[in-house]
Amino acid sequence: MPPVPSPSLRSPLPVRRSELATPASNERMFEKAARSGADLVFLDLEDAVAPAQRPDARKKAVEALRDIDWGTTARAVRINGVDTEWCHDDVIDIVTRAGEQLDTIIVPKATAARDVWWVDTLLTQLETKLRRERPIRLEVLIEDVAGLEHAVEIATVSDRLDALIFGAGDFSVSMGTRVDTNFVPTVPYPGDFWHHARARVAVAARIGGVLAIDAPYPDYRDPEGYTREAGYASALGFSGKWAIHPSQVELANEVYSPTPDEVENARRNVEAYREAERSGLGATGVDGKLVDAAHVKLAEELLARAEALRAM
Repeated sequence: MPPVPSPSLRSPLPVRRSELATPASNERMFEKAARSGADLVFLDLEDAVAPAQRPDARKKAVEALRDIDWGTTARAVRINGVDTEWCHDDVIDIVTRAGEQLDTIIVPKATAARDVWWVDTLLTQLETKLRRERPIRLEVLIEDVAGLEHAVEIATVSDRLDALIFGAGDFSVSMGTRVDTNFVPTVPYPGDFWHHARARVAVAARIGGVLAIDAPYPDYRDPEGYTREAGYASALGFSGKWAIHPSQVELANEVYSPTPDEVENARRNVEAYREAERSGLGATGVDGKLVDAAHVKLAEELLARAEALRAM
């Protein structure tokens, strides 16, 4: 199916500066995750859980969704891939038993639009059957060479979609890259090793009108490294980053929040441009710098992010 171009983010979209991964098999971590300050916490039924434990982890995830006070944190579950034996039961059991306590399902290892369409269709059937009041949202991992190649189709296949997530770990496997356990090249490499993949995910997300979320940073004892990588992704248009430890949540929230100086500068640019418009001009200058229509669009989007954060 042809993609439906969207020049800007679909409105309104949720705030997703930080998304904290929590193994669904480890109930000792649930309360801490709920209090972490993450914009979204996902209980992981996939890679963080041993295959033999996945059915039991599903039960623990339901109990956590229903019994814990998550406050304003969005509640999500990462299901197993659509090509696995667990996926069908993941969706049906979690949606049926968690009820309205589930906000989002994260679909891993999507390689084509049909993977997302299958989950979307199953959710529609379940929501109708259960008389669910709110539609369940979707986020999708791009972590395979085929997924990256079909990222635009994936980003435009479902109205439920809120975000594309770049998954560097499995993408490294898919590409056969020479990286260490922190996804850093083990040989000299010029520039940002992940620039190409990140840029394509960001572009696909923009075409689909959804958010782009960056990959995890496994070394949770390296806050400087996490902040650096988050900054690289932010510069490309990413709206947030995964955290694999609660200590990374605050770092992500800070990187992906507009600073007071950025907000003030954006307001000044918009006000100056609108004043110029009233005078019949198509551009103006602020502090010796050109401000035209493109600058105003950037400023308005930043102000919209700031307002969404203020409203949380």
